[in-house]
Amino acid sequence: MRRLLALAASLLALRAALATDPYAFFDWDVSYVTAAPLGIKQQVIGINGKFPGPVVNITTNWNVVVNVLNDLDEPLLITWNGIQHRKNCWQDGVLGTNCPIPSGWNWTYEFQVKDQIGSFFYFPSTGLQRAAGGYGGIVVNNRDVIAVPFGRPDGDITILIGDWYNKNHTDLRKMLDKGKDLGMTDGVLINGKGPYRYNDSLVPAGIEYETFNVHPGRTYRIRVHNVGTSTSLNFRVQGHTMLLVETEGSYTTQQNYTSLDVHVGQSYSFLVATDQNASSDYYVVASARQVNESLWRRVTGVAVLRYSNSRGPAAGPLPDPPQDRDDRSFSMNQARSVRWNLSAGAARPNPQGSFRYSSINVTQAYLLRGEAPARVGGGRRRRAALNGLSFVPPETPLRLADAYGVEGVYTLDFPERPPPRGAAPRVARSVINGTYRGFMELIFQNDDAKMQSYHMDGYAFFVVGMDYGEWTEDSRGTYNKGDGVARSTIQVYPGAWAAVLVSLDNVGVWNVRSQNLDSWYLGQEVYVRVVNSEDAGNKTEMAIPGNALFCGQLHKYQKEQTPHHRMGVSAAAPRSPSAVSRLVSAALLLAGSVMLAP
Repeated sequence: MRRLLALAASLLALRAALATDPYAFFDWDVSYVTAAPLGIKQQVIGINGKFPGPVVNITTNWNVVVNVLNDLDEPLLITWNGIQHRKNCWQDGVLGTNCPIPSGWNWTYEFQVKDQIGSFFYFPSTGLQRAAGGYGGIVVNNRDVIAVPFGRPDGDITILIGDWYNKNHTDLRKMLDKGKDLGMTDGVLINGKGPYRYNDSLVPAGIEYETFNVHPGRTYRIRVHNVGTSTSLNFRVQGHTMLLVETEGSYTTQQNYTSLDVHVGQSYSFLVATDQNASSDYYVVASARQVNESLWRRVTGVAVLRYSNSRGPAAGPLPDPPQDRDDRSFSMNQARSVRWNLSAGAARPNPQGSFRYSSINVTQAYLLRGEAPARVGGGRRRRAALNGLSFVPPETPLRLADAYGVEGVYTLDFPERPPPRGAAPRVARSVINGTYRGFMELIFQNDDAKMQSYHMDGYAFFVVGMDYGEWTEDSRGTYNKGDGVARSTIQVYPGAWAAVLVSLDNVGVWNVRSQNLDSWYLGQEVYVRVVNSEDAGNKTEMAIPGNALFCGQLHKYQKEQTPHHRMGVSAAAPRSPSAVSRLVSAALLLAGSVMLAP
């Protein structure tokens, strides 16, 4: 009943907008379930009893309402990787911005996917929980009035790839807390399942694998997301070319690939034609990159592409990964080949191609150097840092502290340049003070020996350059000034740099982080605070939601909620405004209130 009342209150608050954009409602119970993706039973995080969670299939301008019941034994937040939350960082779902949902409580996310299209995913953002699951794909479709730069596919397939440990996420946390590395992963999953037994000596019997059923002579859109912990993966489909068409909300120039590196936190979508002779099934492979491939051979995800007229199971060796072990430039050149499609329309107010980023003056520039974790204060605990500062989320989230005038939670003195090399990291809550409507340059320098990915919430940024070596002022002369793709996660190779440009037009406090879970957990993140000081009427940012959670110095404002585990699970389909009105009426009637007027 409590959840019903909460839903009814939310629907009433939204009723004024019902005559405009549609709403999609989802009801999620996030809990532990037992699974054995690599043949060993373990506790994973499921949604409505399923691992991975459901695909959120919505359309541009839709309003999304996700009621989350935290049935875990620890706090929970869900973040929406790549969804920009225009004017609404209250729904971002990261510890620096939001209070976590306590165990046994429910909380409702409400946001609009305005001016976006493409492929994204969601995941739990606290305490390495993503290493245990809780993730799923997000598909944001074009409205009918927006042209798509390719024909309508015959099917749409979401593929979640990622490295996996047989240890649960709490054990992984303990390892990092003791100053240890997580070490080599135990495998790679595809849609939460282990590898097809392509090799009897490498893959034990009895492991469940994923099968993608297709029909011959058709074209499928395949959306691939790397939801893993820290491993870059090469994705390929045996015997098929993959036409890249989109990445993280931007249509790309259409190029064929036989395989593509997908780094942690990244999303791509391809068109794949089922034009082979189907003499047997075909392998779908995700294998580790930037590693010793002979040592990591057993850490390979393998699924099966099965034609409806297939004449036998897949057999024989896997298709080879790129043969570039001694060629550091191959993968980087492949990354550089991902360009923006300037002739395509888009869902944004500024159609792709009309936003000439190279002609905009940069107002702020930050060189962010990440290094391998180092010990702090001579103890055994290690921290990861950006520019020598290791971020620890405050008890009172940053945006909440601003809203209530709580001082001393953070400082606005994040350094624009890194300190001299060799200095030990220090713990700090220093935040970048972004200029509203400014144009910021972020240069990520990776001094670590392993691959890193970096992400910015609330924004898509323009990828303008990357190279090996040390970034210098002269590096700007190598920038792509014409068709750098807009996305939200950028890979940075070991001993290399990557540069992005971002227009700070989205008010709020936004997370910039390593997507590698171990680096993120150890503090390799910072927040960018974007405030419109001239906005007295709060027109450029949504007001604090009525169901906001309070914690830290503001915990006195939090109303108690009776824990209520496992009150039933459901997932509601998108509804038209008239259907939502009927739902409001029914909810209020069941809650003992009066029917709404039509």
